Amino acid sequence: MRILIVSDTHGRHQALDRALEEAGAIDMFIHLGDVEGGEEYINAVIECEKHIVRGNNDFFSELPREEEFQIGKYKVFITHGHAYYVSLDVEDIRDEGRARGADIVMFGHTHRPYFENKNGIIVLNPGSLSFPRQEGRRGSYMIMETDGADRLEFRQHYLE
Repeated sequence: MRILIVSDTHGRHQALDRALEEAGAIDMFIHLGDVEGGEEYINAVIECEKHIVRGNNDFFSELPREEEFQIGKYKVFITHGHAYYVSLDVEDIRDEGRARGADIVMFGHTHRPYFENKNGIIVLNPGSLSFPRQEGRRGSYMIMETDGADRLEFRQHYLE
């Protein structure tokens, strides 16, 4: 299973289109918030299973604030992250993931890529496709690949 993980597109579809093109065939799409009205576009161009949560800039959105689901044997918890103070550190969101029994916690909001596998919980942020804040300021996303059982691989990508 091949999963594209993005965040913070802020209604800018050009960067999303580039990520979709670079990623190639995907089985699942995860957006970690701040779509800013891009839900209709995403639904029109992406045909696989989708999980999209509301960010702090998704005013009046009916998207869920958080979501929990399974990817094979892995329980996943996704949220934008602002309610867990991820701009300061990831401890609150990691603790929330642990309390929910999650194996993988995904968040956005900071516009900076992040990945850590600590104490049996993977915590990640793919960065922002449209407004990156890390050194080099290149839009970023992650690809997760799994066989649903034991193989679990994450790769950080930057737009060319």
